[in-house]
Amino acid sequence: MTAIPDDGALVALALRGNPDAFATLVERYDRAVYHLAYRTLQDTEEARDATQEAFFKAFRSLRTFKPGSKFSTWIFAIAYHACCDRLSRRKRYTGSELPERADPSPGPEDQAIARDDARRLRAAIDALPEKYRTAITLFHLQGKQYEEIAEVLGLPLGTVKTHLFRAKEQLRRLLGEMEVT
Repeated sequence: MTAIPDDGALVALALRGNPDAFATLVERYDRAVYHLAYRTLQDTEEARDATQEAFFKAFRSLRTFKPGSKFSTWIFAIAYHACCDRLSRRKRYTGSELPERADPSPGPEDQAIARDDARRLRAAIDALPEKYRTAITLFHLQGKQYEEIAEVLGLPLGTVKTHLFRAKEQLRRLLGEMEVT
């Protein structure tokens, strides 16, 4: 039985020209990067594009990866910046950071799903401002520590803690409002 190489070994193999090594990294982190992109952008197609863009940028700049660093933190930072670029372009062209919704009224199936606790939580997270949504996604859904989140977002540690505190406060409020409606 062969041991599964860790991220650092896969990066080293990829730098030596092994295409399967980077493909393994993509397989390992694709879902998590997409999840971060979707939570940040709130649009399926843009999240897919941002995920592809992040891995493409990572591949092109693989030589800048510092040995001993966490690949997950590095790829999340690249993905987050790709999402920020997309949000910036979106604001420039539409004046809004939120995507257009095709049909704002939920159907019967959506109403049934909305009663589920996980669905309510996802809806509440989606309603948060982007900076809080991203921080809470990295912390609770991706399991990142404060220091890693600070590195990914390029923010001071205290700001990350504040964002998480405020995100949790807003989630409590939003979830409480959802109980009433």
